Amino acid sequence: MKYKILCSDLDGTLLSTKSDVSKNVIEQIDKIKSETKIILVSARMPSAMWYIQEDLGITDQPIVCYNGALVLSGNKELNSVFIPIDILITIYELCADLEADLGLYFNNEWYVPKTSLRVEKETKYTKSTPIFQDTKQTLHNWKKRNIGAHKIMLMCTKTSADMLMPVLQEKLGEVLNLYRSNDTLIEIAPKSVSKLSAIKLLMADHESLEDIIAFGDNYNDIEMLENVGFGVAVANARDEVKAISNYITLENTADGVAHYIANNLVN
Repeated sequence: MKYKILCSDLDGTLLSTKSDVSKNVIEQIDKIKSETKIILVSARMPSAMWYIQEDLGITDQPIVCYNGALVLSGNKELNSVFIPIDILITIYELCADLEADLGLYFNNEWYVPKTSLRVEKETKYTKSTPIFQDTKQTLHNWKKRNIGAHKIMLMCTKTSADMLMPVLQEKLGEVLNLYRSNDTLIEIAPKSVSKLSAIKLLMADHESLEDIIAFGDNYNDIEMLENVGFGVAVANARDEVKAISNYITLENTADGVAHYIANNLVN
């Protein structure tokens, strides 16, 4: 079957390294992009996705940022849902006496209170640069601007993350998506949006979820992979992701997405 839309996660899925798509991925996407919309769907900020769009030659397509909290077509905002300032202040206060820094994202802005190994890695891998500013000052400025966070990245120690996660779930779990991406990182997004909700927003009237093939590797990809016409997990995906997928391709480092396209989608 020919699919009208191909949606792909980036980190751990389409990217064969920590920051770039391979020549093979570029070549395979090039073979199908005239007939298939290619939509990048990620937890990343816009600037961390635009350079990948350029490499793939798909800058005419929209992007889904922050797991669906921000949807853009070029510089045009198609949808924006952010965590309000009162909740940000609550999270900040819960972190006050713990080893936990808030990475705050709004549109194409990224604020951190200080540099760290985590911040340096994020800068290197996403080719995006943070603004260094005291978190209290950032929240003060955002309150005046009447904005909030499209995403929060809580940068913790394992101990502080172990302590924070259940507290955050209890106090804010009804309004936030809380996702522990590793032992020391907690990613937080608005509850009302997801990769799937963003994809639905981008579908034209004549398109349905059955017309979509999607690729992913992590928990935040499950809903998307379960509900589109065909969901493909890379071999390095979480077991839970592989369990609900229609197909398992090669690992991201072995160009799993390109391998699937070449063997199943190219005429």
